[in-house]
Amino acid sequence: MGNIPGNIKHEVEKLVKDLNYHCYRYYVLDSPEIADEEYDKQYRHLKELEEKYNYVLPDSPTQRVGAPPLDKFEKVKHAEPMLSLDNAFSHDEVREFDERVKKLLKTGMGIEYTVEPKYDGLAMELTYRKGILYRASTRGDGYEGEDVTVNIKTIKAVPLKIEGSEIPEEIDIRGEVYIDIREFEALNRAREKEGEPAFANPRNAAAGSIRQLDSSITAKRKLHLACYGIGAVKGITFKSQWEFITWLKNARFPVPALIKLVRGIDEVIDVIKEIEQKRSSFPFEADGAVIKVNDFELQKALGIKTREPRWATAYKFPAHQGITKINEIIASVGRTGTITPVAFLESVRIGGVTVSRSTLHNWDEIERKDIRVGDTVVVERAGDVIPHVVEVKKDNRTGKEKLFRPPHKCPVCGSAVEKDEGGVAFRCIGLNCSAQVQNRIGHFASRAAMDIEGLGEKNVELLYSKGLIKHFVDIYELKKEDLLELPRFAEKSAQNLIDAIEKSKHTTLARFLYSLGIIHIGEYAAKLLARNFENLEGLYHITTEKIIAIKQMGEKTAESVSRFFNDPENLKTLKTLKSLGVKITNPDFIKTQGKERPLEGLTFVITGTLPRPRNEVEELIEYSGGHASGSVSKKTDYLVAGEEAGSKLKKAKELGVKIISYEELIKML
Repeated sequence: MGNIPGNIKHEVEKLVKDLNYHCYRYYVLDSPEIADEEYDKQYRHLKELEEKYNYVLPDSPTQRVGAPPLDKFEKVKHAEPMLSLDNAFSHDEVREFDERVKKLLKTGMGIEYTVEPKYDGLAMELTYRKGILYRASTRGDGYEGEDVTVNIKTIKAVPLKIEGSEIPEEIDIRGEVYIDIREFEALNRAREKEGEPAFANPRNAAAGSIRQLDSSITAKRKLHLACYGIGAVKGITFKSQWEFITWLKNARFPVPALIKLVRGIDEVIDVIKEIEQKRSSFPFEADGAVIKVNDFELQKALGIKTREPRWATAYKFPAHQGITKINEIIASVGRTGTITPVAFLESVRIGGVTVSRSTLHNWDEIERKDIRVGDTVVVERAGDVIPHVVEVKKDNRTGKEKLFRPPHKCPVCGSAVEKDEGGVAFRCIGLNCSAQVQNRIGHFASRAAMDIEGLGEKNVELLYSKGLIKHFVDIYELKKEDLLELPRFAEKSAQNLIDAIEKSKHTTLARFLYSLGIIHIGEYAAKLLARNFENLEGLYHITTEKIIAIKQMGEKTAESVSRFFNDPENLKTLKTLKSLGVKITNPDFIKTQGKERPLEGLTFVITGTLPRPRNEVEELIEYSGGHASGSVSKKTDYLVAGEEAGSKLKKAKELGVKIISYEELIKML
């Protein structure tokens, strides 16, 4: 770098400074000074100089995209907690907030507040050291988030370097990452065209984009940022929120579209009304207004309560509503096989967004509200762009409206459909249903199932998108050379996954049954089946009656198991898995058959500390024929109480459940 001619250094530095200025004009102020073609020309020239002389400044616009895909996001602890805000749902509740503030500060004077729109996005913290963007992290649980620096750099409005004369030694700047409504709608149209699920709302789209392990995907999403808060800071002092916002503007940070400094609660409410009136004209999703005590010393004096500051509150707008007509209702199959009725509407503008469809939740909801095809309905959206039907305008009915019945077969794959326990949701039971394939693959590979390390959600999504896995059966036909052609896979990681897949071929019947994702079959029910059937083939063409004969197997579960093992496509899939080398042993059957089962049919709950680890005691109960439950109910036969027993002991006494010690349990065995 020392051999670079001075004039080249000067030219690179000037290009970086000029291009960053034009980025600020275009993406923050929405007031460009040069044409896009001129910007592109200068950008290309800068890139050529950087590559030729290997001279790249940390705030160069060329550094926004191009980082290799990550394996995972690293955890980041916030220097100061990122607290959530208390909510107010009426002007009266806003006045009550003001009264609390004045009472705590022991003053009758009007308090100075700032008021701004509440962006419905993803909270973010930007950490700058000596003026250079060092790290960006999500809010997470408020105390610890995820490092998403490479993705934040793709947002053109985010300064890579703080401009101006007052540059702190270190500062944490808080803001909201969001996506414009029109860009959100365009993104969803593109996703649907590619056969991908639509995002439910702009907030989900922003969050999903920021959490992409591949920053090139994030770069395509056209995200924005609005900065409004401060965390830890060194080397600069601010007296108030307004002073901080003014500094942000001068340092070229994007700030809220509308922010006002007012005195007294009446003026606060006037600004809230103004924001609500302008809400539909904002290009972003705003679900309320944020009110903050302006003076930082007063904020400090007010302090926080648990996880919320006493010096701020969020006023939430009432939901937007519109009246339109239902043209069609379809049955949509989700990733878990749940079938949801979706209404297609005559397009209507609600809160600045064009709405053309609505979730109807489930068939119980359709029946309760008496929703029919052709009905005129009131539609509401509160933050979500996919809204819901509030009520039917029955006076508008002509007699031509049609009922929409739940399907008997899956509309995607034609497999049988069964109603969930509790009688609300309908689900497709087909193993080969394309609508739920990614979810099934992920469950099949999970730790409690086939335990294929390295085949988590992101890799499943990647392999599915590249057409390498269309069903969990395809896992066992993957080849190392297929993986090496993909991003995120190198020689070692590809071999590790192939080894994990090979290892998973040797499994137990309990794990295998759980991996299939049969409705109502969790880990315990899978073990219960394994204890009662020596091999997988013993379940083929099983009747409901044979399953019900097993104690602790309910009617719904028995019906689900029987239906699954009588489906020809499912049986074909199971045989294919075996032909690909999956070998199933059943230690559970060997351990339990022919042995005395003194706890047969009894349900136990454990509380407190026992002489042995709880999981070992639960396993002992289950191998002796009992059922170890996690919660006390009327169906509980015994509560095993150890030292420092908690609330379960109290509930057991209230319900009259018999309470025994660990020693008494051992005697029962």
